[in-house]
Amino acid sequence: MSRRDDITGSKAMNGYRSSKANNKTKRLFHLNLQKRKFYIPEEDRWVTLKVSSKTLRTINKNGIYAVLKKNGLLTKI
Repeated sequence: MSRRDDITGSKAMNGYRSSKANNKTKRLFHLNLQKRKFYIPEEDRWVTLKVSSKTLRTINKNGIYAVLKKNGLLTKI
């Protein structure tokens, strides 16, 4: 299972860890993923999605139905 956001599809970014001596080693910046259940009243059903905390804030602001419709995921889920 990949560490991706189910709605936006965003994944981990890469970068470098820097030591005190300024040695660089590669690392990953993972998303803050949460597994949440959402109720979609228009379809009268529950869906379980793995979403990042940033996407969760967008869902709280706009509503789950609007976010799924904007990303074209209503038919897939």
